[in-house]
Amino acid sequence: MSIDIDPLSDDAGLTVTDHIENTQFEVYTDRAVEPVASPDGAHYFPVDTSVTIETASVEIPRVTIVETRAGDGTLLTRGDSYEMPDGTYHVGIDPAPTKLYLAFDSGFSVSTTDRTTRIDLDAPAEIALGFRSLHQLPAGTIETPTDPESLMEAVSLLGSALQTTSPERSFPTLRGHPPLIEPGDELRVPDRIESPDSGVRIVVPPTYEHLYPVVSLAYYFAAEVVPGDAPRIEGDGWTYPLEPDFERRTAEVLRQSFHFDCLARTEGFYPVDLHERETTDIDLDWGRLYDLPLAERLGEYLDVPFDRVEPELPQWTLTTDVRPDPGNVEMLPFVAGELSVVRSPETVTPVTADEGGGVGLFRTPGADSAPRSAPLGPDEFVRGGAGTESVRDAGVSRGADASTDRSAVPADADFVQPESVDTVEHAWVGEGVPLDANKATLDAYYRRLEAGQVEQSRISVLVVCNDEQMREEGEVADLYGLRDMVQFDIEVRHDLTRAEMRDVLESDVDFLHYVGHVDERGMQCTDDYLDLTDEELDVGISAFLLNACQSYRQGEALVHRGSRGGIVTLSDVANSPATQLGRIIARLMNGGFNLRTALNVAKRELITGHQYIVVGDGGATICQSQSGAAAVIEVRHEGPPWDLSVKAYPNGPYGSGTLTMPTIASVSSNHYVPGDIDLCDVTESQLKNFLDLEVVPVFTETGLVWSDEFD
Repeated sequence: MSIDIDPLSDDAGLTVTDHIENTQFEVYTDRAVEPVASPDGAHYFPVDTSVTIETASVEIPRVTIVETRAGDGTLLTRGDSYEMPDGTYHVGIDPAPTKLYLAFDSGFSVSTTDRTTRIDLDAPAEIALGFRSLHQLPAGTIETPTDPESLMEAVSLLGSALQTTSPERSFPTLRGHPPLIEPGDELRVPDRIESPDSGVRIVVPPTYEHLYPVVSLAYYFAAEVVPGDAPRIEGDGWTYPLEPDFERRTAEVLRQSFHFDCLARTEGFYPVDLHERETTDIDLDWGRLYDLPLAERLGEYLDVPFDRVEPELPQWTLTTDVRPDPGNVEMLPFVAGELSVVRSPETVTPVTADEGGGVGLFRTPGADSAPRSAPLGPDEFVRGGAGTESVRDAGVSRGADASTDRSAVPADADFVQPESVDTVEHAWVGEGVPLDANKATLDAYYRRLEAGQVEQSRISVLVVCNDEQMREEGEVADLYGLRDMVQFDIEVRHDLTRAEMRDVLESDVDFLHYVGHVDERGMQCTDDYLDLTDEELDVGISAFLLNACQSYRQGEALVHRGSRGGIVTLSDVANSPATQLGRIIARLMNGGFNLRTALNVAKRELITGHQYIVVGDGGATICQSQSGAAAVIEVRHEGPPWDLSVKAYPNGPYGSGTLTMPTIASVSSNHYVPGDIDLCDVTESQLKNFLDLEVVPVFTETGLVWSDEFD
């Protein structure tokens, strides 16, 4: 069973643990309760687990919207404060770490504080509580030949995962994970995989360079992909060209159609006040558009020139470069499922130390672009291998000279420089080590789907510090576990031997924060080096930060042997900025950020962050954000009154299209994620109450601070 329901040991209520998504939260009641299994059919929506308890109230420690439906499923009302008379009700609470539904026969009231949502029944009664994990699995695997024309048939089935073709598919919970794709000698499709007839066709030349960039469109439109000369999208009676500038136009279609769907869906099952709907400057009949079939609706969307829409659009979250290689076909369902903008570069700029393209931080512009080491302070050093006293005494390195130029990449590394992106995050699929992009790997994405049981419901973090001079960063352990309602097991270990380090890597720790030396010999231990590129390990750690010099190869080996993903370095890193970055990453991972977004935030504060990249699944987290989506605050005008911007990033199950609303009195409308939410004329007391709700990063004119430290 993926979800466990247990009575609280020190309070009245329940602990809910979702072993798939590694989330945990508490539900409070007015008396001690003993949950009894109840039929899943007690609920209007499907659930994974259902229990019945007797209570007069249910309270969860977060501010939510409560949706009430009649016994037959008819939507009656939704909000955060209202009363209902006697009756039979199905109640949904959103957002919560899992889908949470209540079914009962009683009148009731809904109330919220700045931290909680409470449902009070008129009298004690039996309540069936249903829980559904937000984790989504593909319905099966399609086998296909990998030539472009054959592959088009498989890509045409990605939309089979959509649970609706209405605008509501812009909600992440109604999209579903696309079916997997594997190479085969002929097309084989499981019986349960059948794409809806959306009436949309995407016509592209039968090349990888044209097929890969349309996979997200094929998925989101449930479109049939067919070969043809001129790239275009077709519906009943309309055609939209995808040239000139093919990849740019495919990205524009995705962003524009998704935005319009988020506006049109307010005419359907969820008629909420949506900020983007209120501020849009496009004169369209959203009610009529909502009722149209997908193909007709899309045709009318695309009649609106993109340049009229672009100023309203939020910054898209992810661009993925998928090299035009048949070996990358298995990545396509994962890329499409993230609604990523996709490019397929035919050529890529190689980066070698000999050509002066090293990734060291300190370099000068101009023709002579060879990396140059900046002078380090007398007490500063880089996190290379240890051992050579003469170098240590020079204040440049802690030990053995792992590379001739301490700020350059190793000469034998096959580094590439992808084209820059205008999205928040950037991933790379293919050969080579990308600079400033997530090196995504298939094995890591498959681990995202694994739904194995865990032995404990607590989140485990292990900080390993293998050098006396780096003990300051070992104090990051104090930054993990600073969360209400989330239980952490945090351990700090120092000076591990090779055997002890092997045991650590093979353990089922949720997050490993490694502080120490790495060079071409591997991870330094007290008695020897542990080279993961040579060692055969059954790696059990889920995610990691290897905060040491040139740790890419060791981190890549961790992902190859069982980890989901981590943050690594591409060059030597000076100790002080590495310590700063380690502390930032610790707080962000503790706050529920995924690896890619956490590193993106760290790069805003530290230019040295560009010496780091994510390997494996950049969407990996160790716990869930208290707000669902990941939030970053930017102070635009210091007050009082204050002007703020809240950036909301898709995160885990709270993907693109999730509704969110800042918990502040001046905001009365929902926003969709991703979003940039402006908060104007915020008073001192409003700001204090807002920042007290959750520990999040806050950027001011002077740099990064944290909401619990903001003065």
